[in-house]
Amino acid sequence: MLTASFAGCAGNGIGLDANGRPIGQGGGGTGALTADFASIQSHVFTPICTACHAGAAAPQGLRLDATNSYALLVGVPSNESPGTLRVRPGDPDNSYIIQKLEGHAAVGAQMPLGGPYLDAPTIAVIRQWISDGALAPVAAAAAPDGGFAALVVSPAPGETLADPPARIVLGFNGELDQTRLDAGSLLLERLGDTADEAAQPLALRLRVPAGNVQALLVEPLQRLAPGRYRLSVPAAPATGIASIAGERMGDAHSDGTLLAEFVVLPQPVPPPHAGGGPP
Repeated sequence: MLTASFAGCAGNGIGLDANGRPIGQGGGGTGALTADFASIQSHVFTPICTACHAGAAAPQGLRLDATNSYALLVGVPSNESPGTLRVRPGDPDNSYIIQKLEGHAAVGAQMPLGGPYLDAPTIAVIRQWISDGALAPVAAAAAPDGGFAALVVSPAPGETLADPPARIVLGFNGELDQTRLDAGSLLLERLGDTADEAAQPLALRLRVPAGNVQALLVEPLQRLAPGRYRLSVPAAPATGIASIAGERMGDAHSDGTLLAEFVVLPQPVPPPHAGGGPP
C-alpha cells in the first residue's frame, strides 16, 4: 500500500464499505479504531492492506501483516520515494503512508489503488498515531526459543528479487544495543556461482531507523550484482547483534547465525532499437 510495488495490486474494496471506511467499528478489529498501532493494524492493515501485502508475494517485500508491518514501516525509506520515510515518527505530513493514503504523493497513485479510499476520519487516526511518535505495540513478540532474535527479515529467506534491494530490514523482538553495532556485526556475502568459488563479503552500513529501536537497516555500500546472497551474524568474538539487556545473537552457534539467503536476478536486456538508427 505504500511503495511503487502497490501499482500491481488494484484496490478491490476488501475491508471497506462504500464510503471507504473500514467495515464495522473501523474494520476487521473489535471496538473503535484508536490512535495506537495495535488498533490500526487490526482495523486497517490486516483487513485491507494484506489483501496484497502479505507472504512471499508481497510487492517489494513490504509485508503488512501483524508480525512484519511495524518493522517495515517506521523509519524505513520508501522504495518509490527514497528520500521519504514510510512513517516518520512525529511528522505525518512527511510520512509516505499519509501522502499515499491522501493521494498527494509525488510518485504513484492514491492507495488503496483504484479505491475505495480510506475516509478522512480513518486517516486522521493514523495521522494522530504518527504525531504521537508512531509508538510500537506494547506487547513484544516472542522468538520460538524464547531468546533475542530477528523475527522480521526483508528480503525474506528464499526470496527471488527482480531488482537488487537498496537495504535489508531486520526487526527484532527487543531493543537493540546500538553501542555494540560495528562493521563486523553482520556479514553479507555474494555466494559463488560454483562450489569451488569463494563467497565474497560486501561492505555494509548498519543503522537503527529513527523511532524504531527494534529494527536495523542493513545497507550495502555497492549495488548488488545478480547472484545468490547470504546474510548472517558472525560467531563470537565478533561484536555481533545484541539486545539492550546484553543478550547476543550467535553465541549459541559456533559458526554464527544464518538470517537469510536470497537471489537477485539479472536485469532484462532491452531489445535493440528497431530500424538500426539512433533511438
